[in-house]
Amino acid sequence: MKPVLRAALAAVLSASALASQEPRDIPIKSYTLPNGLRVHLVEDHSAQVVAVNLWYRVGARDELLGHTGFAHLFEHMMFQGSAHVQKAEHFQFIERAGGTLNGSTQADRTNYWEVLPSNRLNLGLWLEAERMQSLAVTQANLDNQREAVKEERRLRFDNQPFVGALVDSIGLLYDRERCFAYSHSLVGSMTDLNAAKVEDVQAFFRQYYAPNNATLVLVGDFNSAEATALIAQYFNQIPAVPAPPSVACDQPYNTGVLRRNVADANATIGAVLAFWRIPAVSHADYPALDLLSTIFGQGESSRLNRTIVREQKVAAISQSVLNPIGPTRGPGIFGVLAIANQGVAVDSVERAVVAQAAQLVSGITEGELAKAKAYRKSTAVSQRQHALGLAEAIQFADLFLGSANRVNDDIRRYDAVTVADLRRVAATYLRPDNSLTLLIVPGGK
Repeated sequence: MKPVLRAALAAVLSASALASQEPRDIPIKSYTLPNGLRVHLVEDHSAQVVAVNLWYRVGARDELLGHTGFAHLFEHMMFQGSAHVQKAEHFQFIERAGGTLNGSTQADRTNYWEVLPSNRLNLGLWLEAERMQSLAVTQANLDNQREAVKEERRLRFDNQPFVGALVDSIGLLYDRERCFAYSHSLVGSMTDLNAAKVEDVQAFFRQYYAPNNATLVLVGDFNSAEATALIAQYFNQIPAVPAPPSVACDQPYNTGVLRRNVADANATIGAVLAFWRIPAVSHADYPALDLLSTIFGQGESSRLNRTIVREQKVAAISQSVLNPIGPTRGPGIFGVLAIANQGVAVDSVERAVVAQAAQLVSGITEGELAKAKAYRKSTAVSQRQHALGLAEAIQFADLFLGSANRVNDDIRRYDAVTVADLRRVAATYLRPDNSLTLLIVPGGK
């Protein structure tokens, strides 16, 4: 057998084996420090590593009119040093210890993590506590990282086809007056960032980057009693702050068809971005919508790939995605991207996507549902095989499902979904009057 075929067969067999497994129940030790820091510990001695995973309950949804982009800005600011850590030393300390690290911003949360050899757990905890307590939010660091954010925007969004249109236009699904939380860009307004004063940024840090607005998850090769003592040593002295203000989002559904033509200077062919409003992750309909997204446009055997790419050949690439700016505690997004084949008008691609969406109301089969459930289960099992993946799954359950222990029963929400559920949610949410369609055409620079 050729190496490529052997690799493909191995991948198929591996996915099949994972899908046949039931995700194991995770024993989680949970407690809260006096200052409000929520802690979840999972001992796993299968490998000599530990994941230190800290989520702050702040994202683009928490930003105010005229002060957007702050959450993403702090993804950068948090590596600029603190009272006892110089700029760039956070990276250096972790990498010299043989670890890896990163952070990311989504609509509802910002995360920071380190994966370290288990004997360096103290280093990860000290670094996270250090910047939580004494981050250097200075004018020099603000100026430097403001420019870094602008450069990231230019490289990742403004110079890439279709991405800028997605980032800048997806918020149109939300009423700006009734749900500002999700109606603005995840990366924020460059005008707002240019106008930001260091006092504004310091106030944002004090309000959101505090122990009572954070959750710490440790997964890996450690002793819980020793880890608990280290957490108390590094975090207990950090004071709580007044609870951040609640976020309002009163976004109605089915408010009318939204359709926009977008000229994209980076595109050489056209594309269609279609979005529909859907409920929060915790909603009873969400698992059905997640499975529906898999059936509709994820993978070679998905509806869109089979029909509009391989059979009709109107699209070169198609894909569906749930919540492209991250999972939400408020109304979310069911999205589709379809890139036109050469010589095919975007109107034709749009009609093909709409026709396929309409067929979801009645045409889904038991076989398609079973395959989507197997994929969802194999993904969940695979994620839990790694310390960081399991830590992220626990954080997700804690924030979006209301309890870290929901990591143990979330898959059961998916197991309970029926074909009738899929057809019902398709009819309920994938309606023209609940949608935003962007027709992206090449535009001159």
